[in-house]
Amino acid sequence: MSHISEHNNFVFLLFALVFFLLLGAIVEQMQTDMGQLVVTSSTVVMLAVGIWSFKETKHRFWSGLGILAAIFVVVVIGLILETAGLRYVHLLLMLGFFIWTTWLAARQVLFTGTIDDNKIVGDICIYLLLGLISTMMYLLIAEAVPDAFNGLRQAPWYENFSVLSYYSFATLTTLGYGDISPKLPIPQFLAYMEAVLGVLYIAVLVASLIGVRMSHHTSTGK
Repeated sequence: MSHISEHNNFVFLLFALVFFLLLGAIVEQMQTDMGQLVVTSSTVVMLAVGIWSFKETKHRFWSGLGILAAIFVVVVIGLILETAGLRYVHLLLMLGFFIWTTWLAARQVLFTGTIDDNKIVGDICIYLLLGLISTMMYLLIAEAVPDAFNGLRQAPWYENFSVLSYYSFATLTTLGYGDISPKLPIPQFLAYMEAVLGVLYIAVLVASLIGVRMSHHTSTGK
């Protein structure tokens, strides 16, 4: 943990995000319900490790035992919420976490210092987090209205996590395979708004930051 700083934290966050999505797919492929809950909860804590060095998180309370304790607490809370039938609370907590993570990442990328390589990686992290925020919204809708999506089987949210992550990123990138599609007005609205956001993010923010970075290299001769 001592090697994570504001100069390389987004690299760790990027690996955590990709690992989070990969583990979700692996566990869903193995069809282990309890494993999905454990992976989802523990990897959320892994993402927190990736952002621990943000300026807003100045209190360095993380340690090896602290991380293990946090993973244990999050896993237990997730299991309790699912057992008690409070799956909406669980999903809302995860949604809030991803929104908070995105906000912290955006503050470091957009409002602190010059544009460096770490902030370019941070742009990628924010892009992935936007996809995960939409995933949580789709999961909430699918839980509340089981027939809200065409091509999506009725199942607990943790069994549909990987499928709706796939749908979310296919929408964010405007790839749109069409095997899963929104049936009702609200998921349709979220889908086209996500597609618009994805296009604008790549076209405006990322391109602008890379342009600033290149201009800085040109002006400094580095």
